[in-house]
Amino acid sequence: MFGALCIEGPKWCGKTWTSLNHAESVVYMGDPTNNFQNRTMSLYESGDSNGQVSLAALFDGKLQPVATGDVNLRHLIDLTVRGGWPGSLHVETPISTELTKSYLDTVVYEDMYKVDGIQRDYQKAILLLRSLARNECTVASNTKLVKDIQEYDNESMDRNTVSNYLDIFHRLFILEDQPAFSPHIRASIRVGKSPKRHYVDSSLAVAALGVNSTMLLQDLNTFGFLFESLCERDLRIYAEANGGKLFHYRDEKDKEIDAVVELSDGRWGAFEIKLGANQIDKAAEQLLAMKKILKEHEPAILCVICGMSHIAYTRKDGVMVVPITSLKD
Repeated sequence: MFGALCIEGPKWCGKTWTSLNHAESVVYMGDPTNNFQNRTMSLYESGDSNGQVSLAALFDGKLQPVATGDVNLRHLIDLTVRGGWPGSLHVETPISTELTKSYLDTVVYEDMYKVDGIQRDYQKAILLLRSLARNECTVASNTKLVKDIQEYDNESMDRNTVSNYLDIFHRLFILEDQPAFSPHIRASIRVGKSPKRHYVDSSLAVAALGVNSTMLLQDLNTFGFLFESLCERDLRIYAEANGGKLFHYRDEKDKEIDAVVELSDGRWGAFEIKLGANQIDKAAEQLLAMKKILKEHEPAILCVICGMSHIAYTRKDGVMVVPITSLKD
């Protein structure tokens, strides 16, 4: 099922030497060469997006109407549960779920100690990972996470511990938060600075929650947040491929934009992410309203990234609609 052996033992006992002499190939997951190219993959990299629509082309105002193919809800859920791990691409979804759970177990029981040699509380780490999954794609503060753990797990954890564990998770590339966007707008608008919480891959949030595809099919509200996580993972990859960065926006009145892509030349685009095609109209209205608010530094493009849609097109109001399964860099 796993296609691998876990070799355990004290340091310097020959684990690496033995492994190297029996393995036909070696991949070092922490190797910084080529900008950590063993990160998880986008849907386009894994072959699950047909790449008919380019993010770079959108910024150049190029979006010809195109049929992008049928989309199945269960398939979208499976892609979110599987994640972009190279080793999971050709295994069945239930097996990929177990692989991701094992990945988190390794982080908690082994990798956290290896970072700095400090032994931490395994149970607290698991509780925090679970709380982060419940707050995926939100701007939950450390205080909110403490309250969340108390409410859902009836356990206490102080903010210093949460902060310390979060730092470790970031250093282990488990988390990659989405920073806040601060456009140069009139001073009367106060912009939030809190990052949006994110696992580096949607599958990790799924594993931390302990859910599967069938359970998510029956709970589309929870899946909506996980789908947003998958889309923002891809947008980050595509943005970086174009020399850009991914942000989110929220002001003092809780007006928000799910995702903001800013290119190196200063142009930026506002993206709303919706699972169902029936949500496109509302998302477009929100984007157009935000454009009026940000009129002194308005976005170059407005776009709705959709799950259950089979066509990419530009609406009469100028808002673009793009299925995530058709997007590339």
